[in-house]
Amino acid sequence: MRVGFSRFVESDLDSIADYIAYDNPERAVTFLDEIRAEIRLIGKNPQLYRLRPEFGAGVRIGIVGHYAILFRIADPMVVIERVVYGGRDLPALLSAER
Repeated sequence: MRVGFSRFVESDLDSIADYIAYDNPERAVTFLDEIRAEIRLIGKNPQLYRLRPEFGAGVRIGIVGHYAILFRIADPMVVIERVVYGGRDLPALLSAER
């Protein structure tokens, strides 16, 4: 399935990379590679990820380390909504963007 991105994702990834690079620039690069690999898996098999209605209608979640990839299936594509630290208030984060 084709993968699209919300207007927030680029900034999310930049923030994650900056945070990790502060202590370990090489790890920032490899961690972003892991996130991109998970996004490719989501695009191939989005139905394998559980619906998480507590985060919003139609929201599914992929996990990489302590980070959550929040997405929705919007046939004929998957839309990655956010890539954020999983300890954040995810329902509030998504509802504030509407």
